[in-house]
Amino acid sequence: METALNIKRDICGLFEVYADEQSVQRIVTPLEYSGSNDRVVVRVRPSDGGYRIDESGDAALYSTLNGGDVESIFVDRWAADLRLNSPVHFDSDESLCAFAKDERLVVPYVFRVAEAAQQLFAIATSKTDRKGTSDFKAQLAAIITEVAASIGLVADTDVELPIAGGLRADHVLRSKRPLIVIAASTPARLLEAEVIHMQYRAESKPGMVLAIAESQEAVGKRQFERAGYYTGRTVVFSQNSLASMLAAEVRADH
Repeated sequence: METALNIKRDICGLFEVYADEQSVQRIVTPLEYSGSNDRVVVRVRPSDGGYRIDESGDAALYSTLNGGDVESIFVDRWAADLRLNSPVHFDSDESLCAFAKDERLVVPYVFRVAEAAQQLFAIATSKTDRKGTSDFKAQLAAIITEVAASIGLVADTDVELPIAGGLRADHVLRSKRPLIVIAASTPARLLEAEVIHMQYRAESKPGMVLAIAESQEAVGKRQFERAGYYTGRTVVFSQNSLASMLAAEVRADH
């Protein structure tokens, strides 16, 4: 029991709660906007007999400051899907917000708004963060092609996925449960892998997201460790072992 109580205390300690003016509660979460030290901050405000939970437009602001586009068709599609499948919506003032009449929903909605903030940032900045290539992507593509040919599967490249936001996979190996491969050479691209995984789970779509990081240093050690919980699997690129690992994953679902 003592261990469980300590875990509860430690988890709660990751969230900082401040009382601001006009009865506003400001929650500084442990989640960060990818590639920065800016943490996702959510505010809870009394409003119309309930509570408005929002992030004050920070996600849109940080996206723009990082060269992203919050007015792209991809963000529009994601926002439309969000409105249908979540209590959170992307408001006209470019803030992500939810409304709770029942105070028991406030804490769950704080998490949903924080999650949506990370998703918006990932989608809005995804096109800019993919600039630049390295041998890593070329080597990965060669291994994917080799594995697909050895097993007799079709491997598609640069695939727009059937989810909101216009996110793309670097490779998809077609099997009973498609293997969705994300080549992560930046923290933002690794975060996209997490967003893809969460949307596939939310929509009950068949598919496993395999994020392959160029290195832990390229994506950030903390982000790499987190991604292991929010993707099907996250590994560091290795020419020596990747082919056998990919073959095993695909055969398991073929």
